[in-house]
Amino acid sequence: MAATAFLVLTYLLGAFPFGLVVALVGRGIDPRLAGSRNTGATNVSRLCGTKLGVLTLVLDLAKGLVPVLCARAMTDSPVFLSMVAVAAVVGHMYSVFLYGKGGKGVATTIGVFLGGAPIPALLSVAVCVAVIRVSGYVSAGSLTLAVALPILCAWLGPVFLVPAAAIIGGLVIHKHRDNIARLRSGQEKSWRKDRAKAA
Repeated sequence: MAATAFLVLTYLLGAFPFGLVVALVGRGIDPRLAGSRNTGATNVSRLCGTKLGVLTLVLDLAKGLVPVLCARAMTDSPVFLSMVAVAAVVGHMYSVFLYGKGGKGVATTIGVFLGGAPIPALLSVAVCVAVIRVSGYVSAGSLTLAVALPILCAWLGPVFLVPAAAIIGGLVIHKHRDNIARLRSGQEKSWRKDRAKAA
């Protein structure tokens, strides 16, 4: 009973649309109606500026980190921890508050694995940032992170998180299917162009 309640609360925390609230309160902009129509940190940053984008990033990251740390304090069950990890990310991606819609889950995924597998998480983030800097595309870095996480968990541990990392990575890739199509067609937006416009 307690485990079920915790999973529901984890989903609801993950589902809370911090990006939408930050954008509406900070700039009066609904990110669902502009830019990429996404409530995540990248779109909020493009629409509302870097500071509000970073705030959204931190809050979305916390949606994954806090439940996993709490779960680890409660129990050492690998299955429960894996379920909490997936619940947090699924909540962010398919929010009950947004009628089943949501973000792409990258920040929340990072938070989840910082709490459950910090070394693979940090290495994945490092690879993600490197890909973004080289390619100029945030989506390319996000896709790389999604692929790297289960591989690094399998290599460095904890191995029990590999299935959760694979499920979450697959969901992140699925959420980026439009970005993948734009990358293939050469129509994806580059963060370098966004910075040039801002300057």
